[in-house]
Amino acid sequence: MEYNFREIDNKWQNFWREHHIYNVETAPNRPKYYVLDMFPYPSGAGLHVGHPLGYIASDIFSRFKRLQGYNVLHPMGYDAYGLPAEQYAIQTGQHPAITTEKNIRRYREQLEKIGFSFDWNREVRTCDPGYYKWTQWAFIQMFNHYYDNHSQKAQPIEDLIQAFKTSGTNGIDAACSEKMHFTADEWNAKSEKVQRDILMNYRIAYKADTMVNWCSALGTVLANDEVSEGVSIRGGHPVEQKVMSQWSLRVSAYAQRLLDGLETIDWTDSLKETQRNWIGRSEGAEMNFKVKDSDLEFTIFTTRADTIFGVTFMVLAPESPLVAKLVTSDQKEAVNAYLIATKKRTERERIADKRITGVFSGSYAINPLTEEAIPVWISDYVLAGYGTGAIMAVPAHDSRDYAFAKYFNLPIVPLIDGCDVSEESFDAKEGIVMNSPKAGHEIAGGLVLNGLTVKEAIAKTKQHITERELGRVKINFRLRDAIFSRQRYWGEPFPVYYKDGQPYMLDESKLPLELPEVDKYLPTEKGEPPLGRAKNWQTEDGYPLELNTMPGFAGSSAYYLRYMDPYNDMALVSKEANQYWRNVDLYIGGTEHATGHLIYSRFWNKFLFDLELICEEEPFKKLINQGMIQGRSNFVYRIKNSNTFVSFNLKNDYETTPIHVDVNIVHNDILDAEAFKNWNPEYKTAEFIMEDDGKYHCGWAVEKMSKSMFNVVNPDDIVERYGADTLRLYEMFLGPLEQSKPWDTNGIDGVHRFLKKLWNLFWREDQFAVSEAAPTSEEFKALHKLLKKVKYDIENFSFNTSVSAFMICINELTTLKCNKRDILQPLLIALNPFAPHITEELWHQMGHTSSICDATWVEAEEQYLQEDIVTYAISFNGKVRFQIQLPADLQVEQVETTVLANDQTKKWLENKTPKKVIVVQKKIVNIVF
Repeated sequence: MEYNFREIDNKWQNFWREHHIYNVETAPNRPKYYVLDMFPYPSGAGLHVGHPLGYIASDIFSRFKRLQGYNVLHPMGYDAYGLPAEQYAIQTGQHPAITTEKNIRRYREQLEKIGFSFDWNREVRTCDPGYYKWTQWAFIQMFNHYYDNHSQKAQPIEDLIQAFKTSGTNGIDAACSEKMHFTADEWNAKSEKVQRDILMNYRIAYKADTMVNWCSALGTVLANDEVSEGVSIRGGHPVEQKVMSQWSLRVSAYAQRLLDGLETIDWTDSLKETQRNWIGRSEGAEMNFKVKDSDLEFTIFTTRADTIFGVTFMVLAPESPLVAKLVTSDQKEAVNAYLIATKKRTERERIADKRITGVFSGSYAINPLTEEAIPVWISDYVLAGYGTGAIMAVPAHDSRDYAFAKYFNLPIVPLIDGCDVSEESFDAKEGIVMNSPKAGHEIAGGLVLNGLTVKEAIAKTKQHITERELGRVKINFRLRDAIFSRQRYWGEPFPVYYKDGQPYMLDESKLPLELPEVDKYLPTEKGEPPLGRAKNWQTEDGYPLELNTMPGFAGSSAYYLRYMDPYNDMALVSKEANQYWRNVDLYIGGTEHATGHLIYSRFWNKFLFDLELICEEEPFKKLINQGMIQGRSNFVYRIKNSNTFVSFNLKNDYETTPIHVDVNIVHNDILDAEAFKNWNPEYKTAEFIMEDDGKYHCGWAVEKMSKSMFNVVNPDDIVERYGADTLRLYEMFLGPLEQSKPWDTNGIDGVHRFLKKLWNLFWREDQFAVSEAAPTSEEFKALHKLLKKVKYDIENFSFNTSVSAFMICINELTTLKCNKRDILQPLLIALNPFAPHITEELWHQMGHTSSICDATWVEAEEQYLQEDIVTYAISFNGKVRFQIQLPADLQVEQVETTVLANDQTKKWLENKTPKKVIVVQKKIVNIVF
């Protein structure tokens, strides 16, 4: 009987669906395992073969854990809000919900063809009001809480209000935008409006003026990863830095806990390091600098307060509000021109760019220790969001300060004895301090650091500035609060209305606040966001509702919790469901989310943990990053000024132009010439210069998979041609999961032949021929060697070597002509996670009536893995000369006797008497003479 993969795929996909094989419920009597894929965005292009890579890996692991007896939660849903759907709506006038629904149906259809074990009964979509009700609910909770640094957790804002009423800010240590000081009497005397303004300074969800990436063409704020070289990635529109009133989430309050939590989870070291760098913890001091001839003063943060004597200039970020206050009239024109230029660059680009730019403000600051006047400059290498947006520059010991000083001819004062700063700055983390203070300079407070080590100087300076109230010791973080507003239509509405200009939260009974209809998806003529076009966009009492919508990451920050309890109308997730599923045991997705989604979801989870709504502080216990499948492009070579194409190996004989060709009309780098003529009218009359084998051989290159390079491979085409199991096995076979690798169909035939060989173990001609006879020792050995290898590989996510092991085993069993049930049945169970369709079919052909998904994983038994014969390397004075095979159960004395009696041993000894014989059992014999 022939292996009819199309019939088998359809049959079992229908069976699994009709019998709800993958639906899962809480089962307190069974151990749980939660496997999750990163939320996909359903684009109009559908899936290409690179997209399923991580899904196949997670599916293999899910099926494996189920076979081990775990109750496995393996859900799927859609991150359905986003700019692409909105831009398409703007271009066509079609509602984004329509295109999103169409794209989701297409994705679902493609995913089901590959045979994933998703529990579709738990599907969530971020654009579903029943889902985003809980995003809105979470936002209200964040608005109604502040972060208490004493208890290191979120607390109700009512507690803070009560503290202000009785004690003012005395004893309050809360995360805030700006330090405030007032008494209880002062608080109680303030109006409600002023009090609400003050509370906004402390709320975890708060509204404030902040610097954003504004794209006027798209009419919205963009995230840093949506901007490159001053233009939007989508559309290439100009982007500028702009101050706007935005909703933000106080993620920075959780910085230390986000850092500490990395020590408790099983993520790769590289991913953890990425997050550590993004959080950016640094210990240092804040110091106050007065402005010369002014009442103004400003604060800087430095990790090296000891270098105060090497400061030769100050630098402000272009966005700093101090710029407007410090710029002098004679420098105003130059400063304004510089500010306009820097608006076009994102912070990420400014960090990466080493170009030196800047402008003098015209003002001077006073060094608090030397009382020396220091010029204040403005440069985009200083960022407003890190520290205070102002730095003291120590060019002798900082590379960017050094480059700036050299470029603008500013003084450079070395502070480490013996250092050379003639060509570059000196890393001053170690050494003996000098020039602190500079000779002959009167010092405020009498601080002298000369002769101390750097470590001693840092400690002494911190103590000095604290005692003299020149500043304070502080821990600083690079992590920024998350801007949470978008001027878009297609996103979650904020549950916010405005009364007398003040934001208020809707009552939870009014949730969800559903996205309204609008006549266009563009900003209003007044420049308001698209929701400004909605009719009656107000509360029942006539108060206007918020016009911004939430960003894309809003809906994906807690979706893993909703999967646990998707139909609960009373809570995001019930305590019972959360107590059972707890958190994600295995999360698989791309590295591109390391500093976005993974930071935000960890923050969101910690906030809900503080409210005692969930039981685990970290959302994802183990995380694996899959690599990218790149495109393998093919080329044809057109002879210039002709419509003739020459084969790859002959192209050097002609002057040719390489042209990308659709990889779907190329097989094993051989072009289907007739299909090529029909592919593009331009090539209808094409002629070909073939090679000696009569075929046209294409060139190839590894490139990004994209339509423009005609190298996009649709998984539907692979499934149609080879079957879902071949696609699944081949994607794993391409290489290690975590590495990027090119898609190359040249090896897919071998994987398909492997499945046919498997099929032929069960079928002889048209007869199902599984024997009940007892297996031989060789057959048991082949099986259990495989079982041991596959279990190890799955647990270590080495799926490519598992596929190789299956191929080796099938070859061995084919050579042994094995058709024994006791061998083939465990073999099917082991292969099932990789190839669920063919294994389900053969499982039922063997007489089973329940799904193979509910079988039990078979453990390898060591008794079958013992070698009967082992190979010994025979060496003389440490040099291997030959090998011999001996029975595995020989004792050391027997091995020695047998080897010394061997004719080859006598030849190499040349009648010499061995001084010593060293036997390493089952490996090597070393004869010393």
